[in-house]
Amino acid sequence: MNINFKVLRRLSTALILFLTPVAVLSQGNTHIKKSKAMKKKILFVVTSHDKKGSTGEPTGYYLSEVSHPWEVLRNAGFEIDFVSPKGGKAPIDGFDLTDEINARFWNDKVYSDKINNTLSPAQVKAAEYDAIFYAGGHGAMWDLAEDTKLAAIARDIYERGGVVAAVCHGPAGLVNIKLSNGKYLIEGKKINAFTNEEETEVKMNEIVPFSLETKLIERGSKFEKSAPWQVHVAIDARVITGQNPQSASSVGKAILEIINK
Repeated sequence: MNINFKVLRRLSTALILFLTPVAVLSQGNTHIKKSKAMKKKILFVVTSHDKKGSTGEPTGYYLSEVSHPWEVLRNAGFEIDFVSPKGGKAPIDGFDLTDEINARFWNDKVYSDKINNTLSPAQVKAAEYDAIFYAGGHGAMWDLAEDTKLAAIARDIYERGGVVAAVCHGPAGLVNIKLSNGKYLIEGKKINAFTNEEETEVKMNEIVPFSLETKLIERGSKFEKSAPWQVHVAIDARVITGQNPQSASSVGKAILEIINK
Protein backbone atom coordinates (compact mmCIF):
# COMPACT_ATOMS: atom_id res chain seq x y z
CA MET A 1 0.00 0.00 0.00
CA ASN A 2 1.51 3.34 -1.08
CA ILE A 3 1.08 6.22 1.39
CA ASN A 4 1.66 9.76 0.24
CA PHE A 5 3.13 11.38 3.36
CA LYS A 6 3.19 14.81 1.80
CA VAL A 7 -0.57 14.66 1.29
CA LEU A 8 -1.11 13.47 4.89
CA ARG A 9 0.96 16.35 6.27
CA ARG A 10 -1.05 18.84 4.24
CA LEU A 11 -4.32 17.33 5.45
CA SER A 12 -3.12 17.45 9.10
CA THR A 13 -2.14 21.11 8.77
CA ALA A 14 -5.48 21.96 7.22
CA LEU A 15 -7.33 20.14 10.01
CA ILE A 16 -5.38 22.04 12.70
CA LEU A 17 -6.13 25.39 11.04
CA PHE A 18 -9.79 24.45 10.80
CA LEU A 19 -10.12 23.42 14.46
CA THR A 20 -8.12 26.30 16.02
CA PRO A 21 -10.92 28.93 15.67
CA VAL A 22 -13.36 26.45 17.23
CA ALA A 23 -11.07 26.03 20.26
CA VAL A 24 -10.60 29.80 20.58
CA LEU A 25 -14.34 30.37 20.30
CA SER A 26 -14.95 27.72 22.95
CA GLN A 27 -12.52 29.46 25.29
CA GLY A 28 -14.17 32.79 24.55
CA ASN A 29 -17.59 31.38 25.38
CA THR A 30 -16.22 30.10 28.69
CA HIS A 31 -14.93 33.60 29.45
CA ILE A 32 -18.30 35.12 28.57
CA LYS A 33 -20.10 32.64 30.84
CA LYS A 34 -17.73 33.48 33.69
CA SER A 35 -18.31 37.22 33.15
CA LYS A 36 -22.06 36.74 33.17
CA ALA A 37 -21.81 34.69 36.36
CA MET A 38 -20.01 37.51 38.22
CA LYS A 39 -22.25 39.23 40.74
CA LYS A 40 -23.04 42.89 40.38
CA LYS A 41 -21.88 44.95 43.35
CA ILE A 42 -23.31 47.81 45.39
CA LEU A 43 -21.35 49.92 47.88
CA PHE A 44 -23.04 50.79 51.19
CA VAL A 45 -21.68 53.82 53.07
CA VAL A 46 -22.01 53.95 56.87
CA THR A 47 -20.83 56.52 59.39
CA SER A 48 -17.77 56.22 61.63
CA HIS A 49 -19.12 58.81 64.10
CA ASP A 50 -20.39 57.43 67.43
CA LYS A 51 -21.56 60.41 69.54
CA LYS A 52 -24.50 62.82 69.26
CA GLY A 53 -22.56 66.05 69.52
CA SER A 54 -21.82 67.29 73.02
CA THR A 55 -24.56 65.13 74.58
CA GLY A 56 -22.24 62.13 74.77
CA GLU A 57 -25.13 59.87 73.74
CA PRO A 58 -24.14 57.01 71.43
CA THR A 59 -25.08 56.93 67.77
CA GLY A 60 -23.86 55.41 64.53
CA TYR A 61 -25.50 53.93 61.46
CA TYR A 62 -29.14 52.93 61.95
CA LEU A 63 -29.38 49.16 61.62
CA SER A 64 -32.67 48.88 59.73
CA GLU A 65 -31.50 51.48 57.22
CA VAL A 66 -28.76 49.02 56.29
CA SER A 67 -30.55 45.70 56.72
CA HIS A 68 -33.79 46.46 54.87
CA PRO A 69 -32.17 47.65 51.60
CA TRP A 70 -29.56 44.90 52.03
CA GLU A 71 -32.24 42.21 52.03
CA VAL A 72 -33.91 43.56 48.89
CA LEU A 73 -30.64 43.79 46.98
CA ARG A 74 -29.03 40.60 48.27
CA ASN A 75 -32.14 38.61 47.37
CA ALA A 76 -31.86 40.05 43.87
CA GLY A 77 -28.35 38.63 43.56
CA PHE A 78 -26.20 41.66 44.33
CA GLU A 79 -23.02 41.53 46.37
CA ILE A 80 -22.73 44.35 48.89
CA ASP A 81 -19.58 45.91 50.32
CA PHE A 82 -19.38 48.42 53.17
CA VAL A 83 -17.21 51.51 53.47
CA SER A 84 -16.93 54.12 56.22
CA PRO A 85 -14.83 57.27 56.54
CA LYS A 86 -12.37 55.61 58.94
CA GLY A 87 -12.79 52.00 57.87
CA GLY A 88 -12.96 49.15 60.40
CA LYS A 89 -15.81 48.55 62.84
CA ALA A 90 -18.74 50.92 62.32
CA PRO A 91 -20.75 52.16 65.34
CA ILE A 92 -24.37 51.07 65.40
CA ASP A 93 -27.67 52.60 66.51
CA GLY A 94 -31.21 51.25 66.47
CA PHE A 95 -29.99 47.76 67.39
CA ASP A 96 -33.29 45.87 67.43
CA LEU A 97 -33.17 42.15 66.67
CA THR A 98 -36.92 41.76 67.18
CA ASP A 99 -37.02 43.15 63.63
CA GLU A 100 -36.68 39.91 61.65
CA ILE A 101 -34.75 41.56 58.81
CA ASN A 102 -32.31 43.12 61.26
CA ALA A 103 -31.81 39.69 62.82
CA ARG A 104 -31.21 38.01 59.44
CA PHE A 105 -28.62 40.61 58.55
CA TRP A 106 -26.86 40.55 61.92
CA ASN A 107 -26.76 36.75 62.02
CA ASP A 108 -25.42 36.45 58.47
CA LYS A 109 -21.77 35.55 59.07
CA VAL A 110 -20.53 37.05 55.80
CA TYR A 111 -22.28 40.39 56.20
CA SER A 112 -21.86 40.80 59.94
CA ASP A 113 -18.14 40.37 59.30
CA LYS A 114 -18.26 42.97 56.51
CA ILE A 115 -20.09 45.60 58.56
CA ASN A 116 -17.68 45.08 61.47
CA ASN A 117 -14.68 45.39 59.15
CA THR A 118 -15.69 48.14 56.74
CA LEU A 119 -13.42 49.24 53.93
CA SER A 120 -11.72 52.61 54.05
CA PRO A 121 -12.33 54.94 51.07
CA ALA A 122 -8.75 54.32 49.87
CA GLN A 123 -9.55 50.60 49.48
CA VAL A 124 -12.55 51.18 47.22
CA LYS A 125 -12.41 50.89 43.41
CA ALA A 126 -15.41 52.86 42.16
CA ALA A 127 -15.42 51.05 38.80
CA GLU A 128 -16.49 47.82 40.53
CA TYR A 129 -19.87 49.18 41.64
CA ASP A 130 -23.23 49.76 39.96
CA ALA A 131 -24.53 51.89 42.82
CA ILE A 132 -23.54 53.62 46.04
CA PHE A 133 -26.00 53.85 48.94
CA TYR A 134 -25.61 56.09 51.99
CA ALA A 135 -27.32 54.66 55.09
CA GLY A 136 -28.54 57.00 57.78
CA GLY A 137 -28.26 57.21 61.52
CA HIS A 138 -27.48 60.51 63.24
CA GLY A 139 -23.74 59.85 63.09
CA ALA A 140 -23.90 60.56 59.35
CA MET A 141 -24.50 64.23 60.11
CA TRP A 142 -21.03 64.62 61.64
CA ASP A 143 -18.77 62.89 59.11
CA LEU A 144 -20.32 62.05 55.74
CA ALA A 145 -20.87 65.58 54.42
CA GLU A 146 -17.21 66.57 54.66
CA ASP A 147 -15.66 63.34 53.41
CA THR A 148 -14.11 64.29 50.06
CA LYS A 149 -12.86 60.77 49.30
CA LEU A 150 -16.34 59.30 49.57
CA ALA A 151 -17.72 62.19 47.51
CA ALA A 152 -15.21 61.39 44.75
CA ILE A 153 -16.22 57.72 44.78
CA ALA A 154 -19.90 58.66 44.49
CA ARG A 155 -19.15 61.09 41.64
CA ASP A 156 -17.20 58.44 39.74
CA ILE A 157 -19.96 55.84 40.13
CA TYR A 158 -22.60 58.34 39.01
CA GLU A 159 -20.64 59.60 36.01
CA ARG A 160 -20.12 56.02 34.84
CA GLY A 161 -23.91 55.63 34.70
CA GLY A 162 -24.41 54.25 38.19
CA VAL A 163 -26.95 55.04 40.89
CA VAL A 164 -26.44 57.27 43.95
CA ALA A 165 -28.90 56.63 46.77
CA ALA A 166 -29.40 57.55 50.41
CA VAL A 167 -31.98 57.34 53.18
CA CYS A 168 -32.90 59.38 56.27
CA HIS A 169 -29.68 61.16 57.40
CA GLY A 170 -27.69 59.42 54.66
CA PRO A 171 -28.30 62.33 52.24
CA ALA A 172 -25.84 64.30 54.42
CA GLY A 173 -23.28 62.49 52.28
CA LEU A 174 -24.74 64.06 49.15
CA VAL A 175 -24.66 67.73 50.11
CA ASN A 176 -21.09 68.40 48.92
CA ILE A 177 -20.78 65.98 45.99
CA LYS A 178 -19.80 67.92 42.88
CA LEU A 179 -19.77 66.55 39.36
CA SER A 180 -16.92 67.06 36.89
CA ASN A 181 -18.78 70.05 35.46
CA GLY A 182 -18.55 71.81 38.84
CA LYS A 183 -22.25 71.53 39.67
CA TYR A 184 -23.60 69.89 42.81
CA LEU A 185 -24.96 66.40 42.14
CA ILE A 186 -28.31 67.28 43.70
CA GLU A 187 -28.76 70.65 41.98
CA GLY A 188 -32.10 70.78 40.20
CA LYS A 189 -33.05 67.24 41.28
CA LYS A 190 -35.94 66.01 43.41
CA ILE A 191 -34.45 65.08 46.77
CA ASN A 192 -35.88 63.72 50.00
CA ALA A 193 -34.34 63.18 53.47
CA PHE A 194 -35.06 63.36 57.19
CA THR A 195 -37.13 66.49 57.51
CA ASN A 196 -36.90 69.47 59.84
CA GLU A 197 -40.19 68.39 61.42
CA GLU A 198 -38.86 64.90 62.13
CA GLU A 199 -35.62 66.31 63.56
CA THR A 200 -37.65 68.51 65.92
CA GLU A 201 -39.81 65.57 66.98
CA VAL A 202 -36.76 63.55 68.06
CA LYS A 203 -35.35 66.65 69.81
CA MET A 204 -32.15 66.68 67.75
CA ASN A 205 -32.76 69.92 65.84
CA GLU A 206 -30.44 71.92 68.11
CA ILE A 207 -27.82 69.17 68.43
CA VAL A 208 -27.07 68.19 64.82
CA PRO A 209 -24.35 70.34 63.17
CA PHE A 210 -26.72 71.54 60.46
CA SER A 211 -30.30 71.18 59.27
CA LEU A 212 -30.25 68.49 56.58
CA GLU A 213 -33.42 69.62 54.81
CA THR A 214 -32.26 73.25 54.78
CA LYS A 215 -28.79 72.38 53.50
CA LEU A 216 -30.17 70.24 50.67
CA ILE A 217 -32.38 73.15 49.60
CA GLU A 218 -29.39 75.52 49.74
CA ARG A 219 -27.57 73.21 47.33
CA GLY A 220 -30.30 73.76 44.76
CA SER A 221 -32.31 70.58 45.19
CA LYS A 222 -36.08 70.39 44.75
CA PHE A 223 -36.78 69.12 48.25
CA GLU A 224 -39.97 67.13 48.67
CA LYS A 225 -41.41 65.43 51.73
CA SER A 226 -44.36 63.74 53.35
CA ALA A 227 -45.72 64.00 56.88
CA PRO A 228 -43.32 62.76 59.57
CA TRP A 229 -42.62 59.00 59.61
CA GLN A 230 -44.43 58.33 56.34
CA VAL A 231 -42.75 56.38 53.55
CA HIS A 232 -41.44 58.75 50.88
CA VAL A 233 -38.89 58.11 48.13
CA ALA A 234 -37.73 60.63 45.53
CA ILE A 235 -36.22 59.40 42.24
CA ASP A 236 -34.57 61.76 39.78
CA ALA A 237 -31.90 61.03 37.15
CA ARG A 238 -30.39 58.01 38.97
CA VAL A 239 -30.40 59.77 42.34
CA ILE A 240 -32.67 58.04 44.87
CA THR A 241 -33.43 59.39 48.34
CA GLY A 242 -35.72 58.28 51.16
CA GLN A 243 -37.13 60.26 54.05
CA ASN A 244 -36.75 58.11 57.16
CA PRO A 245 -36.16 54.54 58.45
CA GLN A 246 -39.64 53.58 57.24
CA SER A 247 -38.50 54.34 53.67
CA ALA A 248 -35.37 52.16 53.69
CA SER A 249 -36.84 49.08 52.03
CA SER A 250 -38.50 51.20 49.35
CA VAL A 251 -35.17 52.85 48.58
CA GLY A 252 -33.67 49.39 48.08
CA LYS A 253 -36.47 48.48 45.67
CA ALA A 254 -35.98 51.74 43.77
CA ILE A 255 -32.24 51.06 43.42
CA LEU A 256 -33.03 47.62 42.03
CA GLU A 257 -35.57 49.04 39.57
CA ILE A 258 -33.22 51.71 38.21
CA ILE A 259 -30.24 49.37 37.87
CA ASN A 260 -32.34 46.81 36.00
CA LYS A 261 -33.72 49.32 33.49
